[in-house]
Amino acid sequence: MKNPEIRYQDAGVNIDEANRAVRRIKKLAQATFSAAVRTEIGSFGAGYRLAGMKKPVLITSADGVGTKLKVAAMANRHDTIGEDLVNHCVNDIAVQGAIPLYFLDYFATGKLDAGVTVDVVRGLARGCKRNGCALIGGETAEMPGMYQDGEYDIAGFITGVVEEPRLVTGASIQPGDLLLGLPSTGLHTNGYSLARHILFEVAKLKVDSHVDELGCTVGEELLKVHRSYLNALRTLHRKRYLKGAAHITGGGITENLPRILPKNCAAEIRVSSWKQPAIFPLLQRLGNIPEADYRRTFNLGIGMILAIARRHESMAMALLKEEKQKAILIGEVVEASGTAPKTVIYR
Repeated sequence: MKNPEIRYQDAGVNIDEANRAVRRIKKLAQATFSAAVRTEIGSFGAGYRLAGMKKPVLITSADGVGTKLKVAAMANRHDTIGEDLVNHCVNDIAVQGAIPLYFLDYFATGKLDAGVTVDVVRGLARGCKRNGCALIGGETAEMPGMYQDGEYDIAGFITGVVEEPRLVTGASIQPGDLLLGLPSTGLHTNGYSLARHILFEVAKLKVDSHVDELGCTVGEELLKVHRSYLNALRTLHRKRYLKGAAHITGGGITENLPRILPKNCAAEIRVSSWKQPAIFPLLQRLGNIPEADYRRTFNLGIGMILAIARRHESMAMALLKEEKQKAILIGEVVEASGTAPKTVIYR
């Protein structure tokens, strides 16, 4: 007797559902294309024409959004996660002076749901359009057994370009320079494992619980979109005011700001110079988080830090105001101690 026929769908992979998703995704992606895109969605490789630069340096980065995906699943809202991912990646290359060119994504799930997949890509496309880059390709993988039902993971890959003489490295930063902070929208895409543990396991809140301190539900707060700082950075970069920039992601100010400081420099941050969004003190109080962990886990309301020369303060502030970007003088660069170089000193 012959064994029964076994199709791919019997193993958990639905090619028809994948094709339905791809047809809808293709239109979203094509809406982000510029004349520099040389291939169509569905090509084995994506093509992009680079022209008009004398000494172009390509800047690339890859990232994810971590366990913020868990919150999206709990809230059954998936249209913001893609924009989170794009903005995070854009910020990572913009700090070096790069203009984003194109973006690719990797979406993996145990059981493909075309509606969820399209919602995620809708966010990707919106983020790409707002940042002026093209969503030129990606991979959608259905892998039964790798993820629980309803779970997925997503990663992003971005490429930008900057003329070599205009590359921002932080090398010119020196003691006496000022540090400007650009406010975050909230947690952005970091610290969610700790935040989820405190809010959902310790405090026993639900994703739809309204919290008066926040002025919204837990889910609404945690799904606030990671802000893009591209326009603010480009504005200062064009005027040659930007000496260095640190995207405050995992590790907080404590771990990220030293990444741009020369060896002889440290940073002094005045934490009283800005008001932290309510979610941060709420988490610290509910979780009794030690101060050092608190600062190393969350951005505390500052999503980007810019280093500028003291003489450029008024001009830089005026330019940022024109961009409708609030900026706060949060500290300055100081001489590093011989025993503790490149540290962050909190006042």
